[in-house]
Amino acid sequence: MHYYQFNIGDYVSHTRHLSPIEDIAYRRLLDAYYLSERPLNSGLAAVARQIGLKEHESEVHEVLQEFFKLTENGWINTRADKEISHFKGKIEQASKAGKASAERRSNSRSTDVQPTNNHEPITKNQEPVLKKQRGSRLPQDFVLSKEWADFCTQQRPDLNLQNTFDSFKDFWVAKAGSGGVKLDWLATWRNWVRNQSVPKSSFAQINADIARTTVPRNLSYEDTQRRLREEADRKCSGPSLEVLAKMADLRRGAKEIT
Repeated sequence: MHYYQFNIGDYVSHTRHLSPIEDIAYRRLLDAYYLSERPLNSGLAAVARQIGLKEHESEVHEVLQEFFKLTENGWINTRADKEISHFKGKIEQASKAGKASAERRSNSRSTDVQPTNNHEPITKNQEPVLKKQRGSRLPQDFVLSKEWADFCTQQRPDLNLQNTFDSFKDFWVAKAGSGGVKLDWLATWRNWVRNQSVPKSSFAQINADIARTTVPRNLSYEDTQRRLREEADRKCSGPSLEVLAKMADLRRGAKEIT
């Protein structure tokens, strides 16, 4: 056995009188005894060599005589034999309990089969086992596929395909935690494309076109005065010929008087 209980207080009370070498010998003798689960060799030299203390046979012999008993089969330790026997009993009991549990499970499975009128047994083992699907993260080396590109160009021709994919990939690769795990990345891409707003450049272009067609360019002061005079001339008609003749007679009469 590779494990045995060690009571420090009990050990100290029985070994306080031992020298350091004798204490080491006792501990090594116990370890060898529990590990092999059989009596130690009756030869003193063989035992000392077994525990690595062949140069201290006298100390090993003192410990053997005090804590072990020499029999026909070799040196034995009564207390260690009880521990080994108890350990083996627990193993045997656990083995019996395991066999009994296996037998009960076997009997339980056999009673789950119930005959019907058509003599076809129905068992629980026939029920399909559904495995829970597990999501994944978007690979860092993921590239735009034809299926993804076709969906974007068909659904949103107003978008820049490469820029849209780059922003999608950068966002989900950098997404930390379980939020970056998805079951269906194609469906995630479709939702991303649908939810993209109209690019701002489109609005700017439209506004610029409207401005060019509806707003005149800035005019200088001279151009503005000239246009106003031309507009006034178009709206005002000149004097009639009769009025012009009278105005000429008046100018001649004025000259004669002077």
